[in-house]
Amino acid sequence: MRILCVDYGDSRIGLAVCDETELLASPLATIKSSSMRKNIDNVARIAVDEGVGRIVVGLPLSMDGTEGARALKTKAFGNVLERVSGKSVVYQDERLSSVEAEYIMDMNLVGRDKRKDIVDQIAAQVILQSYLDSNKKKEF
Repeated sequence: MRILCVDYGDSRIGLAVCDETELLASPLATIKSSSMRKNIDNVARIAVDEGVGRIVVGLPLSMDGTEGARALKTKAFGNVLERVSGKSVVYQDERLSSVEAEYIMDMNLVGRDKRKDIVDQIAAQVILQSYLDSNKKKEF
């Protein structure tokens, strides 16, 4: 099944999707964040357009693994998104995903001027790939 990943932020929302075999995550888009309602409607519409069966939302845990204010806000977003989209929403630890996204862009020689536009979708790709990999390990 195709899965959509959301890297939810105050300024931008990064999106990524995986292939039908749930092996490979790919960056999809970056949405400029506005009101929570508009954000939810936009993501729900994209979930339908992409034909996904599940939505993974990156959960911003503290480095010690605890949930702070940002994690609670993200869970509130995910809970409403699940009701509006009709898709199952699961959460994936997103610690250091932005650091890994920056490293990926460094390795691919992405210029500083283009990073702002794609860092969130690359972070969503990293989060989704982590989710896919962890689920594949459970199968073995």
